[in-house]
Amino acid sequence: MDLYDVMRTTFAAREFTDDPVPDEVLHRIFDNARFAPSGGNRQGQKVIVVRDAERKKQLGLLCEPALRIYDQQRSAGESPWNSIVPSKVDPEAAKQIPTEALPMFRAMDKVPVVLIVVVNLKVVASMDKELDRVGVISGGSIYPLAWNIILSARNEGYGAALTTLIASAEPQVQELLNLESHEAVAALLPLGKPVKQLTKLKRVPVEDFVVTETGDGAPFEV
Repeated sequence: MDLYDVMRTTFAAREFTDDPVPDEVLHRIFDNARFAPSGGNRQGQKVIVVRDAERKKQLGLLCEPALRIYDQQRSAGESPWNSIVPSKVDPEAAKQIPTEALPMFRAMDKVPVVLIVVVNLKVVASMDKELDRVGVISGGSIYPLAWNIILSARNEGYGAALTTLIASAEPQVQELLNLESHEAVAALLPLGKPVKQLTKLKRVPVEDFVVTETGDGAPFEV
């Protein structure tokens, strides 16, 4: 596919057919995705390919508490899991309320293949580690790889979604997958043949998020 076509038609796929994802296709996806950049080219990434149904099911269940909190905060008119504005939702109470949002997580064992993307915090640079806010810079050394995997999957006729709900259960994931404490869980990618391929995605225009010279500058227009 043309690069721009891939970029414009890659959506968050959460419903998949029963079609398998052959190992040779997965390897080709990884072989191309590995050229993603990372800070200092340190390449502190690890991807775990999970095909075992029970292990996939456990990973999906580990996402459920964070999803329930997300759903309750959204219902309260909040921006879910916001690190700036305090939530009025009791997280422990929210975890007990069932949600119909994103049922894929309760059927994760049916997803053809689940990828867990991990970053080695002993390797990557965290230039914002001294700032008084949630760190984001380490993600620059792992999320380009995750997105390259998703783009490569689209190019191969498959689909995936990047979800970070799994990160809220990092200690349990580390135990389940035999990870070290310095291996941060960055994303879970369900991957398979989408039930439906979307081609018209809704995104804001360039002028809504690109400005000139300063943060309050004029929209960038041509």
